[in-house]
Amino acid sequence: MIINHPLLGPRDRQEFTYLGDACLIDRPGWQAGDAMDQFFEYVYLRDDPAGEHRELWYHEHGDRSWLVVTRNTVTHEITNVELASDVARKQGRSK
Repeated sequence: MIINHPLLGPRDRQEFTYLGDACLIDRPGWQAGDAMDQFFEYVYLRDDPAGEHRELWYHEHGDRSWLVVTRNTVTHEITNVELASDVARKQGRSK
């Protein structure tokens, strides 16, 4: 599987470490009134879809960047790759 890194171009999947669902970018606020419930869902509840899915990948054997990869979990076709920092900024997060 080849991941087309936004800065470095096509890279072999073996350079990366898979973390999981890209929803990890959406960390809940610790000061919310229902923070315990939000963190429980954030840590323990995950979807495992068949088909298109957004995932976090870490470029461990490269520039150590975090990527959000949109991949079909059935065919392994990658349709989009973005820097996780860019995705977070689009969502209004500072980092």
